Amino acid sequence: MQLSDSLELYQWLEKQELLKDKPPLWWPDHGTFDVIVGAILTQNSKWEKVERSLENLRENDLLSLEALSQIDSDLLMTSITPSGLYKTKTRYLKSLASAVLDEFDDFELFCRDVDREWLLAQKGIGPETADSILCYACSRAQMVVDTYTARLLSAFGLEYETYEDIQSWCTSGLAAIYEEEQLAEVYALFHGMIVEYVKANSKGKVVTIAHDY
Repeated sequence: MQLSDSLELYQWLEKQELLKDKPPLWWPDHGTFDVIVGAILTQNSKWEKVERSLENLRENDLLSLEALSQIDSDLLMTSITPSGLYKTKTRYLKSLASAVLDEFDDFELFCRDVDREWLLAQKGIGPETADSILCYACSRAQMVVDTYTARLLSAFGLEYETYEDIQSWCTSGLAAIYEEEQLAEVYALFHGMIVEYVKANSKGKVVTIAHDY
């Protein structure tokens, strides 16, 4: 049970139609400001809880850079309570909204001009969150990897020590085949398929590889 490269894994996952009932590029509201907020709220939280927080923010008309930068912290904490760590995430959201406005003026310019280094310099944003924002909010060719990715690769006997090592394995096989303009979509779908497969085929932290591989 040995994978030759990430293209082989991508094609195997693709055959299973894991995303057939999901949004076109997996992450809900792909290409919108909601993705930035969701990427922070999903830290150490289940997506179902994040959706409840996003709905609270939507109902209170708070899903914008201007609203989050100016909102009273107590109201924001109340709105995102379902996601957990609401005090910390309130600080992160307010700080990031203000920084984006100061540096880029609006969401559209942010998506066009932001780079990974700038994101990583912001409070509360690590590699996974930065890559999620670039991939799903900004439609960049940026591969997101996470614990699901590490667990799936481990089930195939592939062990890597760092985020960057896992990311390099995931991108190398695909970047050799797909054109640059295709990779933003390919990486978005690849990450989504990995997450959906692992969620559906795990017992505890052990991932089961389907018999058809």
